[in-house]
Amino acid sequence: MSKKYFGTDGIRGRVNDIKINGEMFFKFGLAAGTYFKNQKKIKQVAIIAKDTRLSGYTLEPALVSGLASAGMHVYTLGPLPTNGLAMLTKKMKANLGIMITASHNPFYDNGLKLFGPDGLKLSDRIEKKIERLIDSKIVKNLAKPKLLGRVKRLEDANDRYIEILKSNFPRNFSLKGMKIAIDCANGAGYKSGPKLLESLGAKVYQYGVSPNGFNINDNCGSTFPNKIKFFVKKHSANIGIALDGDADRIIISDEKGKIVDGDQIIAMLAKRWKRKKILKGGVIGTLMSNYGLQHYFKDQKIKFIRANVGDRYVKEKMQKHNFNLGGEQSGHVILGKFATTGDGLLVALEVLFSMRKGKKASHLFDTFKATPQILENVKVKDKSVINSKNCRIAIKKSEKLIKNKGRMLIRKSGTEPKIRIMGESNNIALLKKCINIVKRSIK
Repeated sequence: MSKKYFGTDGIRGRVNDIKINGEMFFKFGLAAGTYFKNQKKIKQVAIIAKDTRLSGYTLEPALVSGLASAGMHVYTLGPLPTNGLAMLTKKMKANLGIMITASHNPFYDNGLKLFGPDGLKLSDRIEKKIERLIDSKIVKNLAKPKLLGRVKRLEDANDRYIEILKSNFPRNFSLKGMKIAIDCANGAGYKSGPKLLESLGAKVYQYGVSPNGFNINDNCGSTFPNKIKFFVKKHSANIGIALDGDADRIIISDEKGKIVDGDQIIAMLAKRWKRKKILKGGVIGTLMSNYGLQHYFKDQKIKFIRANVGDRYVKEKMQKHNFNLGGEQSGHVILGKFATTGDGLLVALEVLFSMRKGKKASHLFDTFKATPQILENVKVKDKSVINSKNCRIAIKKSEKLIKNKGRMLIRKSGTEPKIRIMGESNNIALLKKCINIVKRSIK
């Protein structure tokens, strides 16, 4: 049975539309609070963080009200990266953590990412149970007046998160003498990103650190990598770091201004970790991982397995196969040794740690040659168009044309009203032809 509210990465949509409004967030809070309250009888605590969208000010109180009405005590943390919320959920031994964010989407979208007491994103099974509670009668899940939850603001969440990040590295780890450009996308990492790098001694050039409620991901951050490329060149920086709206993604620019995506970051880390005997098992990628990456790992004798798109599915496969490295081309990279989900700042530290002896970023990321890849996002009113007869015929035709010369991947977006068409091949003309065949059938 498909899910009604949850997508590939939590719940997401347009603000004040069907799912993302105050009434629904009250129901989400009440349902999640009810489910987790029944899992752990001793301590009934939920913690909430958010990114910098204006809508967070209307949705957070509704969510808090729902959780407290279920009998959960609530700590609100304010703007904080998603993995900071996941880490603190585990550290504080809370029943659950909820991140109010729409990640890399524009300001007019918002949503939720839920984490269990282990700091992991919820499984499909638990999400379906919560969905049933969302649709049940409200009065059934309301706590008695004496058992209502209390609400408190936690002011030092970013400082706690920074200390957890730094604790994963040697005490003498220093970035002194390094010039680093960072673009925080006017999002959740706008405080912790620059503060973390400065605390380690780096000269930091910071951008995307003036959120106004509307400018999150607006021509900045990991979805607009040309910005960080420009800043690196402007300041002659050693490296550039671009985060997305909730700071769980990272895209890098080397000192020459070359953009380094998630696949290249994963390739570098896997090679280094294998040499240092840190790599456990192999690497988990996704259906979107570059064809060239797959061949690179084959040459390096590193086991590579693809998961469905979404860092939650990457983490599930990492657990299943007992691997400690995985991620997505988009910049979600999971360092299983340190974290339960993607974390742009943690990955940045691991990369910077690799550069501490004067190694240049351009040398570090000179790993594999990517197969040319084209991704087209087609906006649709109804994503089920992908199952139409015309579309199915077009997909089969394109796959037959590109067979043995590349690959095609057509899928519904889990977070937006779009069909994503991805193709890979060294034959660019053929690649464009195959993509247009599918694109025309959708339109």
